[in-house]
Amino acid sequence: MDDCIIIGAGPAGLTAAIYLARFHLKIRLFDCGSSRAALIPCTHNHAGFPEGISGLDLLARMRAQAERYGAVREAVRVQRIEPGETWTVETASGTFRSRSVLLATGVVNNRPRSLPDDLHDEALARGLLRYCPICDGYEVTDKRVGVIGTGDHGRREALFLRGYTRDVTLIAPDAEHMLDAACVAALDEAGVIRVDGPCGDWAIKDDCLVVETAGGLLSFDSVYPALGSVIRSELAIAAGARGTEDGCLEVDDHQRTSLPGLFAAGDVVKGLDQISHAMGEAGVAATTIRNMLSEKEPLRR
Repeated sequence: MDDCIIIGAGPAGLTAAIYLARFHLKIRLFDCGSSRAALIPCTHNHAGFPEGISGLDLLARMRAQAERYGAVREAVRVQRIEPGETWTVETASGTFRSRSVLLATGVVNNRPRSLPDDLHDEALARGLLRYCPICDGYEVTDKRVGVIGTGDHGRREALFLRGYTRDVTLIAPDAEHMLDAACVAALDEAGVIRVDGPCGDWAIKDDCLVVETAGGLLSFDSVYPALGSVIRSELAIAAGARGTEDGCLEVDDHQRTSLPGLFAAGDVVKGLDQISHAMGEAGVAATTIRNMLSEKEPLRR
Protein backbone atom coordinates (compact mmCIF):
# COMPACT_ATOMS: atom_id res chain seq x y z
CA MET A 1 0.00 0.00 0.00
CA ASP A 2 1.38 3.37 -1.01
CA ASP A 3 0.87 6.60 0.89
CA CYS A 4 0.49 8.58 -2.33
CA ILE A 5 0.53 7.88 -6.04
CA ILE A 6 1.52 10.85 -8.17
CA ILE A 7 0.30 10.84 -11.76
CA GLY A 8 2.41 13.07 -13.98
CA ALA A 9 6.10 13.95 -13.77
CA GLY A 10 6.24 17.55 -14.90
CA PRO A 11 7.24 20.40 -12.55
CA ALA A 12 4.17 19.89 -10.33
CA GLY A 13 4.48 16.12 -10.05
CA LEU A 14 8.21 16.20 -9.44
CA THR A 15 7.93 18.94 -6.82
CA ALA A 16 5.31 16.88 -5.00
CA ALA A 17 7.58 13.82 -5.23
CA ILE A 18 10.45 15.74 -3.63
CA TYR A 19 8.25 16.97 -0.77
CA LEU A 20 6.52 13.64 -0.14
CA ALA A 21 9.75 11.63 -0.28
CA ARG A 22 11.32 14.02 2.22
CA PHE A 23 8.28 13.51 4.44
CA HIS A 24 9.38 9.83 4.57
CA LEU A 25 6.22 8.71 2.79
CA LYS A 26 5.92 5.74 0.45
CA ILE A 27 5.11 7.07 -2.99
CA ARG A 28 4.90 6.04 -6.64
CA LEU A 29 5.42 8.45 -9.50
CA PHE A 30 3.83 7.46 -12.80
CA ASP A 31 4.97 9.30 -15.93
CA CYS A 32 3.70 8.75 -19.49
CA GLY A 33 6.52 11.00 -20.77
CA SER A 34 4.54 13.91 -22.20
CA SER A 35 5.22 16.82 -19.86
CA ARG A 36 4.68 20.12 -21.66
CA ALA A 37 7.75 21.49 -19.88
CA ALA A 38 9.92 19.10 -21.92
CA LEU A 39 9.09 21.14 -25.03
CA ILE A 40 10.64 24.35 -23.68
CA PRO A 41 13.90 25.01 -25.58
CA CYS A 42 15.10 27.55 -23.01
CA THR A 43 13.21 29.48 -20.37
CA HIS A 44 14.56 32.73 -19.00
CA ASN A 45 11.50 33.24 -16.82
CA HIS A 46 12.19 30.63 -14.15
CA ALA A 47 13.80 32.14 -11.06
CA GLY A 48 17.29 30.96 -10.18
CA PHE A 49 18.59 30.45 -13.73
CA PRO A 50 19.80 33.83 -14.98
CA GLU A 51 21.26 32.29 -18.14
CA GLY A 52 18.09 30.30 -18.78
CA ILE A 53 17.49 26.55 -18.68
CA SER A 54 15.86 24.11 -21.09
CA GLY A 55 12.75 22.27 -20.01
CA LEU A 56 14.49 18.92 -20.38
CA ASP A 57 17.39 20.02 -18.18
CA LEU A 58 15.03 21.41 -15.54
CA LEU A 59 13.04 18.17 -15.43
CA ALA A 60 16.25 16.13 -15.24
CA ARG A 61 17.45 18.17 -12.26
CA MET A 62 14.11 17.78 -10.52
CA ARG A 63 14.04 14.03 -11.15
CA ALA A 64 17.55 13.67 -9.76
CA GLN A 65 16.53 15.60 -6.66
CA ALA A 66 13.45 13.44 -6.12
CA GLU A 67 15.46 10.25 -6.67
CA ARG A 68 18.02 11.45 -4.11
CA TYR A 69 15.33 10.97 -1.48
CA GLY A 70 14.05 7.66 -2.78
CA ALA A 71 11.35 8.62 -5.29
CA VAL A 72 11.30 6.44 -8.42
CA ARG A 73 9.70 7.51 -11.68
CA GLU A 74 7.93 4.70 -13.52
CA ALA A 75 7.30 5.14 -17.25
CA VAL A 76 3.69 3.98 -17.15
CA ARG A 77 0.43 5.49 -18.38
CA VAL A 78 -2.40 5.38 -15.86
CA GLN A 79 -5.63 4.07 -17.36
CA ARG A 80 -8.10 4.53 -14.52
CA ILE A 81 -8.39 5.67 -10.92
CA GLU A 82 -11.16 4.57 -8.58
CA PRO A 83 -12.07 6.07 -5.20
CA GLY A 84 -12.80 4.07 -2.08
CA GLU A 85 -11.47 3.68 1.45
CA THR A 86 -8.19 3.54 -0.43
CA TRP A 87 -7.64 4.56 -4.04
CA THR A 88 -7.20 2.04 -6.85
CA VAL A 89 -4.90 3.05 -9.71
CA GLU A 90 -4.88 0.88 -12.82
CA THR A 91 -2.04 0.86 -15.33
CA ALA A 92 -0.99 -1.39 -18.19
CA SER A 93 1.58 -2.97 -15.87
CA GLY A 94 -0.71 -3.65 -12.94
CA THR A 95 -3.13 -2.34 -10.33
CA PHE A 96 -1.95 -0.39 -7.29
CA ARG A 97 -3.52 0.78 -4.04
CA SER A 98 -2.81 4.06 -2.33
CA ARG A 99 -4.06 6.13 0.58
CA SER A 100 -4.09 9.22 -1.64
CA VAL A 101 -3.61 10.29 -5.25
CA LEU A 102 -2.15 13.50 -6.66
CA LEU A 103 -3.04 14.32 -10.25
CA ALA A 104 -0.44 16.48 -12.02
CA THR A 105 -1.22 15.60 -15.62
CA GLY A 106 -1.16 19.12 -17.09
CA VAL A 107 -2.48 20.14 -20.49
CA VAL A 108 -1.65 19.68 -24.17
CA ASN A 109 -1.43 22.71 -26.45
CA ASN A 110 -3.52 22.64 -29.62
CA ARG A 111 -1.15 22.95 -32.57
CA PRO A 112 -1.86 24.55 -35.96
CA ARG A 113 -3.35 21.65 -37.94
CA SER A 114 -1.55 22.50 -41.16
CA LEU A 115 1.92 22.66 -39.58
CA PRO A 116 3.88 19.40 -40.18
CA ASP A 117 5.30 17.77 -37.06
CA ASP A 118 8.94 17.98 -38.13
CA LEU A 119 8.66 21.66 -39.04
CA HIS A 120 6.75 22.33 -35.83
CA ASP A 121 9.50 20.80 -33.70
CA GLU A 122 12.28 22.64 -35.52
CA ALA A 123 10.46 25.97 -35.28
CA LEU A 124 9.80 25.39 -31.58
CA ALA A 125 13.44 24.54 -30.87
CA ARG A 126 14.60 27.70 -32.67
CA GLY A 127 12.16 30.04 -30.94
CA LEU A 128 10.25 30.69 -34.16
CA LEU A 129 7.15 29.07 -32.67
CA ARG A 130 6.15 29.85 -29.10
CA TYR A 131 3.19 28.92 -26.93
CA CYS A 132 3.48 31.06 -23.78
CA PRO A 133 3.77 34.84 -24.06
CA ILE A 134 3.89 35.11 -20.26
CA CYS A 135 7.00 32.91 -20.28
CA ASP A 136 8.84 34.32 -23.28
CA GLY A 137 7.13 37.49 -24.51
CA TYR A 138 10.28 39.37 -23.49
CA GLU A 139 12.22 37.46 -26.15
CA VAL A 140 10.06 38.93 -28.94
CA THR A 141 10.50 42.53 -27.83
CA ASP A 142 10.28 44.81 -30.90
CA LYS A 143 10.14 41.83 -33.27
CA ARG A 144 7.55 40.87 -35.89
CA VAL A 145 5.04 38.52 -34.27
CA GLY A 146 2.15 36.50 -35.67
CA VAL A 147 -0.70 35.14 -33.59
CA ILE A 148 -2.75 32.24 -34.97
CA GLY A 149 -6.22 32.60 -33.52
CA THR A 150 -9.47 34.46 -33.56
CA GLY A 151 -12.38 35.34 -31.29
CA ASP A 152 -11.85 36.54 -27.75
CA HIS A 153 -8.97 34.14 -27.11
CA GLY A 154 -7.03 35.37 -30.15
CA ARG A 155 -7.77 38.99 -29.25
CA ARG A 156 -6.45 38.58 -25.70
CA GLU A 157 -3.21 36.96 -26.86
CA ALA A 158 -2.60 39.58 -29.55
CA LEU A 159 -3.21 42.44 -27.12
CA PHE A 160 -0.96 40.82 -24.51
CA LEU A 161 1.87 40.60 -27.03
CA ARG A 162 1.27 44.21 -28.05
CA GLY A 163 2.95 45.03 -24.74
CA TYR A 164 6.23 43.71 -26.19
CA THR A 165 6.10 44.82 -29.80
CA ARG A 166 4.04 47.10 -32.01
CA ASP A 167 4.26 44.64 -34.94
CA VAL A 168 1.55 42.07 -34.16
CA THR A 169 -0.61 40.31 -36.76
CA LEU A 170 -3.64 38.22 -35.81
CA ILE A 171 -4.27 35.46 -38.37
CA ALA A 172 -7.49 33.43 -38.47
CA PRO A 173 -6.62 29.71 -38.34
CA ASP A 174 -9.27 28.50 -40.78
CA ALA A 175 -11.07 31.13 -42.84
CA GLU A 176 -12.52 34.51 -41.90
CA HIS A 177 -12.05 35.95 -38.44
CA MET A 178 -14.77 35.44 -35.85
CA LEU A 179 -14.56 38.78 -34.06
CA ASP A 180 -17.37 40.84 -32.59
CA ALA A 181 -17.44 44.64 -32.76
CA ALA A 182 -15.76 45.02 -29.36
CA CYS A 183 -12.87 42.74 -30.41
CA VAL A 184 -12.40 44.61 -33.69
CA ALA A 185 -12.40 47.98 -31.89
CA ALA A 186 -9.84 46.81 -29.32
CA LEU A 187 -7.52 45.40 -32.00
CA ASP A 188 -7.82 48.49 -34.14
CA GLU A 189 -7.09 50.76 -31.19
CA ALA A 190 -3.94 48.74 -30.42
CA GLY A 191 -2.79 48.71 -34.05
CA VAL A 192 -2.98 44.92 -34.39
CA ILE A 193 -3.19 43.82 -38.05
CA ARG A 194 -5.89 41.27 -38.93
CA VAL A 195 -5.49 38.72 -41.71
CA ASP A 196 -7.92 35.97 -42.72
CA GLY A 197 -6.87 32.33 -43.01
CA PRO A 198 -6.49 29.59 -43.72
CA CYS A 199 -2.87 29.08 -42.68
CA GLY A 200 -0.78 26.71 -44.77
CA ASP A 201 2.45 26.02 -46.65
CA TRP A 202 4.62 26.74 -43.64
CA ALA A 203 8.35 27.17 -44.13
CA ILE A 204 11.45 28.38 -42.31
CA LYS A 205 13.36 30.96 -44.33
CA ASP A 206 16.04 33.46 -43.33
CA ASP A 207 15.54 32.56 -39.65
CA CYS A 208 11.84 33.43 -39.86
CA LEU A 209 8.68 31.35 -39.88
CA VAL A 210 6.74 31.87 -43.11
CA VAL A 211 3.06 31.05 -43.53
CA GLU A 212 0.67 31.45 -46.43
CA THR A 213 -2.61 33.20 -45.61
CA ALA A 214 -5.51 34.78 -47.48
CA GLY A 215 -3.38 37.92 -47.52
CA GLY A 216 -0.40 36.15 -49.10
CA LEU A 217 2.89 34.91 -47.65
CA LEU A 218 3.74 36.43 -44.29
CA SER A 219 7.07 36.16 -42.47
CA PHE A 220 7.50 36.42 -38.70
CA ASP A 221 10.31 36.36 -36.18
CA SER A 222 8.00 34.30 -33.94
CA VAL A 223 4.48 32.89 -34.18
CA TYR A 224 2.18 32.17 -31.23
CA PRO A 225 -0.67 29.68 -31.75
CA ALA A 226 -3.60 30.93 -29.65
CA LEU A 227 -5.71 27.82 -30.21
CA GLY A 228 -6.39 26.76 -26.66
CA SER A 229 -5.42 23.49 -25.04
CA VAL A 230 -6.75 20.14 -23.89
CA ILE A 231 -6.84 19.74 -20.11
CA ARG A 232 -5.86 16.23 -19.10
CA SER A 233 -8.38 15.84 -16.31
CA GLU A 234 -10.26 12.84 -17.71
CA LEU A 235 -9.00 10.39 -15.05
CA ALA A 236 -10.39 12.49 -12.23
CA ILE A 237 -13.60 13.44 -14.05
CA ALA A 238 -14.32 9.77 -14.82
CA ALA A 239 -13.81 8.99 -11.13
CA GLY A 240 -16.43 11.60 -10.20
CA ALA A 241 -14.37 14.71 -9.42
CA ARG A 242 -15.88 18.09 -10.23
CA GLY A 243 -14.44 20.10 -13.09
CA THR A 244 -15.03 23.48 -14.67
CA GLU A 245 -16.76 24.00 -18.02
CA ASP A 246 -13.40 23.96 -19.80
CA GLY A 247 -12.29 20.74 -18.06
CA CYS A 248 -10.02 22.05 -15.31
CA LEU A 249 -10.32 20.33 -11.95
CA GLU A 250 -11.94 22.24 -9.11
CA VAL A 251 -9.78 22.37 -5.98
CA ASP A 252 -9.85 24.22 -2.68
CA ASP A 253 -7.06 26.32 -1.15
CA HIS A 254 -5.21 23.14 -0.19
CA GLN A 255 -5.44 21.54 -3.67
CA ARG A 256 -8.10 19.06 -2.56
CA THR A 257 -10.55 18.01 -5.27
CA SER A 258 -14.20 17.21 -4.56
CA LEU A 259 -13.23 13.57 -3.89
CA PRO A 260 -11.62 12.74 -0.52
CA GLY A 261 -8.02 11.71 -0.94
CA LEU A 262 -7.69 13.05 -4.48
CA PHE A 263 -5.53 16.12 -5.00
CA ALA A 264 -4.54 18.08 -8.11
CA ALA A 265 -1.81 20.58 -8.90
CA GLY A 266 -0.37 22.37 -11.90
CA ASP A 267 -1.95 23.16 -15.24
CA VAL A 268 -4.75 20.59 -14.80
CA VAL A 269 -6.12 23.07 -12.24
CA LYS A 270 -7.51 26.40 -13.40
CA GLY A 271 -4.97 29.14 -12.84
CA LEU A 272 -1.75 30.62 -14.17
CA ASP A 273 -0.06 28.04 -16.43
CA GLN A 274 3.43 28.69 -15.14
CA ILE A 275 6.14 26.39 -13.80
CA SER A 276 6.53 28.43 -10.62
CA HIS A 277 2.79 28.36 -9.97
CA ALA A 278 2.59 24.60 -10.57
CA MET A 279 5.47 24.02 -8.16
CA GLY A 280 3.82 26.16 -5.49
CA GLU A 281 0.54 24.25 -5.82
CA ALA A 282 2.43 20.97 -5.59
CA GLY A 283 4.12 22.06 -2.37
CA VAL A 284 0.73 22.93 -0.86
CA ALA A 285 -0.80 19.64 -2.05
CA ALA A 286 2.07 17.53 -0.74
CA THR A 287 2.01 19.18 2.69
CA THR A 288 -1.77 18.75 2.91
CA ILE A 289 -1.44 15.07 1.95
CA ARG A 290 1.16 14.54 4.66
CA ASN A 291 -1.01 16.22 7.30
CA MET A 292 -4.12 14.31 6.19
CA LEU A 293 -2.31 10.98 6.48
CA SER A 294 -0.89 11.96 9.86
CA GLU A 295 -4.37 12.73 11.18
CA LYS A 296 -5.49 9.21 10.25
CA GLU A 297 -2.38 7.53 11.60
CA PRO A 298 0.44 9.47 13.32
CA LEU A 299 3.63 9.58 11.26
CA ARG A 300 6.50 8.75 13.60
CA ARG A 301 10.02 7.47 13.16
